[in-house]
Amino acid sequence: MFRNILALLAATVWISASEFFRNQFLFKSLWVAHYQKLGVAFPAEPINGAILGIWSLAMALLIFILIPRYKLWQTTLIAWLASFVMMWLVIGNLGVLPHALLWYAVPLSLLECFVAALILTGLPKKRA
Repeated sequence: MFRNILALLAATVWISASEFFRNQFLFKSLWVAHYQKLGVAFPAEPINGAILGIWSLAMALLIFILIPRYKLWQTTLIAWLASFVMMWLVIGNLGVLPHALLWYAVPLSLLECFVAALILTGLPKKRA
C-alpha cells in the first residue's frame, strides 16, 4: 500500500510540475496576452495553484484506476482525452483558451500523461 501511495504522489508531483512549468514559464506570456485581450487578468493566485494541485491528483487517480485495466498507450490516451481534451473543449467554449497554445500543449500534455502512466505502471498488478 505504501508503494501505491508513493507512486500516486510521485505522479501527482510530476503532473503538477509539468503544468506549472508549461503554464508559468513556457507559455505565461501567451496566456497573459490572451486574457488581456479579454479584458481580465490571468488567474495566477495561490488558490489557482491549489486547484491545479487537486486537478493533478485527480488525473493521477484516474491513471491509477486505468493502469491495471488497459495497456500503457491506452491508459495514456484515455487519461489525456478525459483530462485535457475535455478541459480544452470547455475552456475553448468559454473563450478563454488561446488556440495557438494547442500546437505546443497537445504534444506536451500527451507526454505528461505518458510519463505519469509510466510512473504508475510500477505498481503491483494486485492492489490491497
